[in-house]
Amino acid sequence: MSQSNIPNITPEISIDRDDVINLLLASVALEELGLAHIINAEGEKIQYALGTLSTSPESMLELNDLIDINESVQSTLDTVLKKELLLQTKLKNILEIIE
Repeated sequence: MSQSNIPNITPEISIDRDDVINLLLASVALEELGLAHIINAEGEKIQYALGTLSTSPESMLELNDLIDINESVQSTLDTVLKKELLLQTKLKNILEIIE
């Protein structure tokens, strides 16, 4: 059996301090955008569930279904809140680097 030939990969990346700060700020912004989409999706979930209450009796959700949806949304928003707190800390650290 022969030995595999692994090429020597040494990429040269050169970024300055301003590039690093911009990349860090962009990463926070993109994470915030992702969280905004999650919050919007949870709102649409609630709107859909409540919208089905006023339609035909066959499509009405049971109270237990609404409670399950509420718990699901609450759990998701709890996770989003934790992520927001982490992003706030990350942004604070970035601002300290800028100063």
